[in-house]
Amino acid sequence: MADGKLLVAIGLVLVTAGLVVNYAPGLISWFGHLPGDIRIEDQHRFVFIPITSMLVVSLILTLIINLFFHR
Repeated sequence: MADGKLLVAIGLVLVTAGLVVNYAPGLISWFGHLPGDIRIEDQHRFVFIPITSMLVVSLILTLIINLFFHR
């Protein structure tokens, strides 16, 4: 029973993320432009390592998971 609820929750998160990306891209325009995100550009190469952005996303997801799944 819990597996079905988890799949529905994951689906809702994906649909919400898709709607935000399509209809409100300004809400996520900060992603990849924070201090600490590494961008290396060359004539033939482009390397992007979003260290700080991933830390922020990890922190937000950890807070959300602890709020909803705290026992």
